[in-house]
Amino acid sequence: MDTANLTREETAARSAAVSVRSIRVELDLTGAPERARSGFPTATTVEFASTVETTWLDFIGESVTRVVVNGAEQEIVYDGARIALRGLVDVNTVRVEAVGVYSRSGEGLHRFHDPVDDRTYLYTQYEPADSRRVMACFEQPDIKTPYTFVVDAPSGWEVLSNQVAAVVDVGVGVQRVEFAPTLPISSYITAVAAGPYLRVDGEWRRDEQHIPLGLFVRRSLSPHLESDEILEVTRQGLDFFDESFAYPYPWGKYDQIFVPEYNLGAMENPGLVTFTEAYLSRGAATEAQRAARANTILHEMAHMWFGDLVTMKWWDDLWLKESFADYMGSHASAVATRFHDAWVKFAANRKAWAYQQDQLPTTHPIVADITDLEAAKLNFDGITYAKGAAVLKQLVAFVGDEAFFEGARRYFAANAFGNTTLDDFLVELSAVSGRDMSEWSRAWLQTTGVSTLWIERDADGATALVQSDARPHRLRVGFYDRVDGRVVRREQIALDIHEERTPVEFPDADLVLLNDDDLTYAKVRLDEASLATVHDLLSDLEDPLARAVIWSSLWNATRDGELAATRYTSIVRAHAPRETNIGLLGGVLTNALFAVRHYVADDDRQHEQRQWVEAAWSAMHAADAGSDAQLSWARAVAAASAFDDGRADGLRGMLDGEVPEGLVVDPDLRWHLLTALATTGHAGSTEITDELSRDDTGSGRTAARRARAGLPDEGVRAAAWHAAWTDESLSNDHLDAEIAGFRAGGRRDLIEGFDEEYFDRILHAWRTRSIELARRLVAGLFPAMPTLQRVDAWLEQHDDAPAALRRIVIEQRDHLARDIRVRAAQSQPASSSATVL
Repeated sequence: MDTANLTREETAARSAAVSVRSIRVELDLTGAPERARSGFPTATTVEFASTVETTWLDFIGESVTRVVVNGAEQEIVYDGARIALRGLVDVNTVRVEAVGVYSRSGEGLHRFHDPVDDRTYLYTQYEPADSRRVMACFEQPDIKTPYTFVVDAPSGWEVLSNQVAAVVDVGVGVQRVEFAPTLPISSYITAVAAGPYLRVDGEWRRDEQHIPLGLFVRRSLSPHLESDEILEVTRQGLDFFDESFAYPYPWGKYDQIFVPEYNLGAMENPGLVTFTEAYLSRGAATEAQRAARANTILHEMAHMWFGDLVTMKWWDDLWLKESFADYMGSHASAVATRFHDAWVKFAANRKAWAYQQDQLPTTHPIVADITDLEAAKLNFDGITYAKGAAVLKQLVAFVGDEAFFEGARRYFAANAFGNTTLDDFLVELSAVSGRDMSEWSRAWLQTTGVSTLWIERDADGATALVQSDARPHRLRVGFYDRVDGRVVRREQIALDIHEERTPVEFPDADLVLLNDDDLTYAKVRLDEASLATVHDLLSDLEDPLARAVIWSSLWNATRDGELAATRYTSIVRAHAPRETNIGLLGGVLTNALFAVRHYVADDDRQHEQRQWVEAAWSAMHAADAGSDAQLSWARAVAAASAFDDGRADGLRGMLDGEVPEGLVVDPDLRWHLLTALATTGHAGSTEITDELSRDDTGSGRTAARRARAGLPDEGVRAAAWHAAWTDESLSNDHLDAEIAGFRAGGRRDLIEGFDEEYFDRILHAWRTRSIELARRLVAGLFPAMPTLQRVDAWLEQHDDAPAALRRIVIEQRDHLARDIRVRAAQSQPASSSATVL
């Protein structure tokens, strides 16, 4: 067995045998600015009780140089992932001295050299199991203990961790920072950041509480920080959660740091939350982008209680933090900030992630069966986050807001600084709601799949609400009429359904909308009369949440091959230019291009691509000057123009300053436009080099790499292919750039010769690269073949391949199978009342 891939059984046995009292970690980061230096000294001292004579500490690094157990040096037994400990007694002190490795993959201690000013920045990212890349530890969530970090770093750097600094000693060119011990936490939420970050201070006060707030960012990005807005949302969130959870914020300070080349949106390290720099726009930003940032701030803040204060015992119950935080991000946004329409974007966009994941053959219950760390890594998915949040939204509708939050309060009070499972939460919720939650749990948390709801009418006019499987749903049905060119809700009916077929009496209406207000988790279908109303008047329906449910319904029907892809795109072309909710608009624009590229029949694709480019171009020019819609359509133009060069001259003009009034063409939009031109052969290396001279930043260098790799030349694409698989100096972002360039423009003629080599490479990549980089390679370079034969052969021949690798391949196969199936369906006649091709 790969000893880096810890299993649930062995970690459970270890936590039963050891009880950790404290961990002290000493890091020497003084050499970080030296690019030739690959590693850093790290020393860990662990005090723990033990009922066994032998166990192990987890560590992945360059080397282990010393192991001392209870004052006695031991022979080093280290296999690259585990350090053997022998001769243990009832109470032990173990010291491990080692050399860690600076990361370029975003796992462990990531190092970034800023090309703007040549300054060096460090930050850690651990979840689910990469703290062992920085310190020797017990790498499992159910071993919680106080951590003390001591960090040596260059003088003048900000040095940060979960706690406030207790001692700072400064010498000549070097500072030593010792932090106060943390409260008991798991290893994966400890954190360290160091570098010449710009700092902005604030504070939050409520009653007797006073929490210092800090914002941190690379100095070259500091003009884009928007600190006032970020601090405002932070204070609003702390107000909301303090009142709602009735458990004071326990972590002493609240720092938030924006970091480069980050693999996630954000991470909830208590006292030091990390965010991707993608949340800082280098130019224009839409209200939807700011809403997404606020949602993420609140999501991570909810984790201070759901996940940090109370932590799941093992990754099976990852939902106990992620589903709750995803729900709370939208809920707190809607009630505590100016982004009151948070549930609108959730309905159309966030749930789309869940619906897609839940239809894959690898779907899993919200409460999953996670056997090992590789499986845990892949379960940060649409089920754990978005489906879990959607199910919690229905639960709140079922038991009421007050019962839900009172259950949470009791859960925190009973389990603070401990570890829990599903039953611990259900016990508290059952007690306050007066309902047995076991049936709800079985129906929603312990099953897989998504229901589809539709209306059927028999020959006698009797109506039934049908679902594809029998689950309990609390939902509303809206009845809308056409009134003076608008679509107006006349009536709404609340229903509880449990069976596959529920007889109902519905009034006549021009539009019957199942799941109005988006209370339940289900795909809904529109009957033909309702679809006709939507086709004519969708943008004249005033309620954005109703539009969100409709846009979601249209997209799901298209993905399932029940709505013709060209009918979907015609609705988008007709109504997206008048969509006023920018969060909805962004998702619709993305889906429209995806439909053209993946679901439109082969014979129609070229025509549809040209129509989409023209529609986006027209909408960009028709949008209000300086509006979010104008910027959204400009981005859509750039994205579509990578596949069709009908507006190549217009893109060139935009780069030369010929833009619609009010449109801000910031560095990122310039790169999107230039990349489209490069992909279609209307720009080359010289133009890319010139653009990089204008924007020689970290983002600019990544964008230039992406543009160069996407030039329509077989040799260029071959070089991108080989760099992705073999150049291990590539950072995570640069690897993504090579992959995206290789796939750019959908030019199968340039890359199909590598299909066979893909299947020869993936197993070796999985065994030799970190799981983060291997996952990007396996998923990102999966070939868009015309048949499934080759992937099926690989799966048949490699039934003993690592389960996590097989999962990725199976999921990519399913995406390809859907593309093939839906394209084939475009030429088939309608076969049922639910099919509207």
